[in-house]
Amino acid sequence: MTLDLLELVITAGYTSRDLKLPVLKKISFKLDLLKILLRLSWETKCLDHNKYQQLTALLIEIGKMLGGWIKTIQ
Repeated sequence: MTLDLLELVITAGYTSRDLKLPVLKKISFKLDLLKILLRLSWETKCLDHNKYQQLTALLIEIGKMLGGWIKTIQ
């Protein structure tokens, strides 16, 4: 999952501006899916609360950066 995200981010970086938006939307979808899987991991006690908070904070920050990138393209 995270490898897919990384691959899409690199792809978006090399994609021309007019073709970038669909790639960024795929990244956004995958990021949302990762957030859901992270929450499920926490709810099923696979992750402790501190690790869940740390990872959630990172994903929120990534989401903000991605949102800014999308806004510059639109």
